[in-house]
Amino acid sequence: MGTKLTFSTSFHPQTDGQSKKVIQTLEDLLRACILDFAESWDSKLPLLEFTYNNSYQDSIEMAPYEALYGIKFRSPIHWDYVGERTEYGLIL
Repeated sequence: MGTKLTFSTSFHPQTDGQSKKVIQTLEDLLRACILDFAESWDSKLPLLEFTYNNSYQDSIEMAPYEALYGIKFRSPIHWDYVGERTEYGLIL
């Protein structure tokens, strides 16, 4: 996959920026979740993890899920084909 492991010292300027960006992204996700689900935000943490792991990251130029498993995540929303949908409910 073209990854390269490099070690750095603590408070290294090149690595601090990347860490700050990840922390800021996670902070923003958590803040939005707490605002929307004030009473049950902790039960939504798996959804936050899912959101982060399946969102495109500039630093690795793919989603973390794709980097880990080598394929893009396909949610059930993308499993059907056009024309195979069946709608249920009242027709007005």
